Amino acid sequence: MNTVIDVFGLEKRFGRVRALDGLDLTVAEGTVHGFLGPNGAGKSTTIRVLLGLARSDGGRAALFGRDPWKDAVELHGRIAYVPGDVSLWPNLSGGEAIDLLGRLRGGTADRELYADRKKRLLEVFQLDPTKKGRAYSKGNRQKVALVAAFATPADLYILDEPTSGLDPLMEAVFDSEIRRVAAEGATVLLSSHILSEVEQLCDRVTIIRSGRTVETGTLDELRHLTRTEVSFRSEGLNRGALEHLPGAHDFREQDGRVRFTADSDALSALLAGLARLDVRGLTVAPPSLEELFLRHYGDEPAQAADPVAAPAASR
Repeated sequence: MNTVIDVFGLEKRFGRVRALDGLDLTVAEGTVHGFLGPNGAGKSTTIRVLLGLARSDGGRAALFGRDPWKDAVELHGRIAYVPGDVSLWPNLSGGEAIDLLGRLRGGTADRELYADRKKRLLEVFQLDPTKKGRAYSKGNRQKVALVAAFATPADLYILDEPTSGLDPLMEAVFDSEIRRVAAEGATVLLSSHILSEVEQLCDRVTIIRSGRTVETGTLDELRHLTRTEVSFRSEGLNRGALEHLPGAHDFREQDGRVRFTADSDALSALLAGLARLDVRGLTVAPPSLEELFLRHYGDEPAQAADPVAAPAASR
């Protein structure tokens, strides 16, 4: 399988801040590749290097075997990009902005095909294209960028927190469009700090922290990161009975509750076991990515070393 994104030992500094510190990333052709990390981990800086918007200070980065800094113009004709915080021309309507972005990428030559795609996408994303850019909410600005990205074919989609500001219904539409372009043979790099989003869509995942790659592999290979958090009230509990719960790990008692993690594929049997124990105040929830990082990669949260992503930390 051909390699579309090839990054090795990538380094980028902003003054004294080392945003990327030897990062490795390999994305194969035709795959949906998750790019995970907490805010400030270096995801947005990596993407800026891949887009030719920032020059690396060391290491190697290549798209389709080409240098993203030197060959940016040629590469951009094959790439669709959606940032996590979209800015639009205030006096252009959403439809005009979509058409302008489509022409810049050279994807509107077949006018009938482009018009059909655009019409379908406007309907499924429920976007009014007649409003001016200044009148759009954050979620609608995001929709404009997504419609523009999916309306013209691309070999590579680079998506940096693309569902920021979207409601759950629109997130489902986004998921459907990702599956569509992947089925057509496109490659997708999906940067996110939402683990569940990546779980649903991605073939492989790369996890970064403080500008370095800490894990990479298929979801099955990284299944230990997706354990579910379970807790319940601890009064009157027979502690010995917990030892026989299937797929349970990391028991601890805190604030009057028993807390532990459970393997996702053992959750049904575990819940049946908890029902027999007649536990009270049961909660079951996927852990946040921040909790996963604290548990697996050290006791200190990732430093806000990514100046590009720093404003997003408040979202």
